Amino acid sequence: MHTSITTGTITTLLSALLIAGCTTDRASHSDHAAPSHPAAASTPPSDALELGNFSVSLAVKDIAASRAFYEALGLRVIAGDQAQNWLILQNQTATIGLFQGMFERNTLTFNPGWDRSMTTLTTFDDIRDIQAALRSKGLTPTLAAEESSTGPASLMLIDPDGNPILIDQHVSRPGE
Repeated sequence: MHTSITTGTITTLLSALLIAGCTTDRASHSDHAAPSHPAAASTPPSDALELGNFSVSLAVKDIAASRAFYEALGLRVIAGDQAQNWLILQNQTATIGLFQGMFERNTLTFNPGWDRSMTTLTTFDDIRDIQAALRSKGLTPTLAAEESSTGPASLMLIDPDGNPILIDQHVSRPGE
């Protein structure tokens, strides 16, 4: 059976996603604390990798038009240089990179060693350790960090659906 998706259906789905994704600081708006989510209370598994800050890197055709669009959604530029064709935008919960002519596809990006404000963490998993752990789990990077290197480095994986995942460390290993 073939089902067609109408503009109304897409609008309804987008609205539902936006509503589901909205968060508020309920404690500041109510006498009642927000119920905690069961997953938030659980501890990560012992073999969980600390991949750092997460963002979506968008391969855009017109950085000025994309900037205007995402600013209209409430995101603001926190880093980058539009003249160099890259910007990083954030709102309360999301980080989006706009890259014109730098990526072929939209890319999921993790930055080991950084928090969401691009502040260097005192402890984190170095990219070379992450790479070794991924390889031990049978994952092969399409772009690998030089294992004997130090300092900033990158690796890339492709997920089963063809989505690029960039793990891009901009800082030195703790203690280096």
